[in-house]
Amino acid sequence: MASHKDKIVLSINSLQGAGAERFVLTIGAAFHQLGFDVHVLRFNDKVEFSLDKDLTYHLIDYERYRWLPKGKIRHSVLAKKVDKYILKNIGQPTLLLSNLERSDSIFCYSKLPNIVYVIHNTLSLYYKLNETDSDNLKLTLRDRYSKHPCVCVSKGVKEDFIKIFGNSIPVTAIHNPIDRDGIQKLAEAFIPKYQDYIIHVGSFKEAKRHDILLKAYAQTDRSLPLLLAGQGKLKSEIEQLVIELGLSDTVIFLGFCENVFPYIKHARFKVLTSNWEGFALVIAESLALATPVVSTDCQSGPKELLPEKNLMPTDDIDAIAKKLSQAMQDSLQFSAPFNEALLPITIAKKYLDFIKSFAKQNITS
Repeated sequence: MASHKDKIVLSINSLQGAGAERFVLTIGAAFHQLGFDVHVLRFNDKVEFSLDKDLTYHLIDYERYRWLPKGKIRHSVLAKKVDKYILKNIGQPTLLLSNLERSDSIFCYSKLPNIVYVIHNTLSLYYKLNETDSDNLKLTLRDRYSKHPCVCVSKGVKEDFIKIFGNSIPVTAIHNPIDRDGIQKLAEAFIPKYQDYIIHVGSFKEAKRHDILLKAYAQTDRSLPLLLAGQGKLKSEIEQLVIELGLSDTVIFLGFCENVFPYIKHARFKVLTSNWEGFALVIAESLALATPVVSTDCQSGPKELLPEKNLMPTDDIDAIAKKLSQAMQDSLQFSAPFNEALLPITIAKKYLDFIKSFAKQNITS
C-alpha cells in the first residue's frame, strides 16, 4: 500500500504504561504492516512497554527546554526544533499523529504538513471546562486544536469536542485499534497464582474512581477477591481507603503490569467504574479475551462497546454494588462479542482515508 519512502510519525510524550501509549505502539505496528516506515517521536525517555523492533524510536528531551518561559514561547521554539529534526532525520511524513497534551501543544506551532491530533480524552471533563473560570482555557484549547484536523477515539469524545468547539474544526471519530491476536498470545504468557477474582486495570487517578469501586465492593459479600492493576499518584490514598473499609484481606494491589493480559483472561470479570473515559481501551481488550465486563456508563467509550445490561450509573455506589454482586454470582451474563472493526489494520486504514479526504477537501476548496 505504501512505498518504502512513505513515512509515518507518531508523537507522544513518553511510552509509559497507559492507553494512549499502547495506542501508539499498536497502530504503529499496523502502519508497518501496511508498508510504511514508522517512527515514534517522544519527549521523555520513560518506557514501560516492550518495544516493537520494526518501529524506529526518537527522543527530543523536553527537559532541556524548561529554561524557556512556559506556554507559547517554549512550545513554538520547540516546534521549530522538532520540525527541523524530523525533516533531517526522518523526512517529510505522509501522516503525523500527535497524541496527548504536550505533543499537541508543540505541534500547534509546527509547519509540517499532514498533522492530525488524536483526541484521547473527553476534553470538557479532562480540563473541567464547565467551571466558571475556564473561558481562557477554552480559548487556548480552541487555538490549539483549530490548527490541524482531529480524530476522536470515540463518538462520545467527538460529540463533546463539537459541543466545545462547534463544527468549524475538521473532526471525525475512529476507535482505538485492538491487536486481538497479539493480546491473545500475550495472555498465554503465564497463569496467575490467583483464581476466581475480579480485575480492575487502570491508573490511580481521579477519573478511574477507585474510591467508588472499593465502597461498592465493600457492600458485596466479597466472595471474589478484587485485583487492582496499575500505578499512579492516588495509589497511597486508595491503599489507605482499603484499610479503612476493612478490605485488606480481599483487595490485592498488583502494581504496574507490563503484561496484564493473563490477569484479564483468567478473571471472572473485568470492572470499570470511571467517571470519564476516552475510549475505554481495557474494555475492548477484555472482550478480545472473552472476559465479561461491567462498566459505568460514563460520557464516552463504554456504551459504544458494551450492551446496556453491562452498564452502571456513575457515582452510584448502591447500583454498582448490585451489579458487582450479580456478576459475582453469574459473570457469563455479562459476556459481549468483540467487534472485528477494531482490528489494527482496519483502524490504520481509516486514518489514512481521513488524511486523504482532508487533503482532497483542501484541493477542491
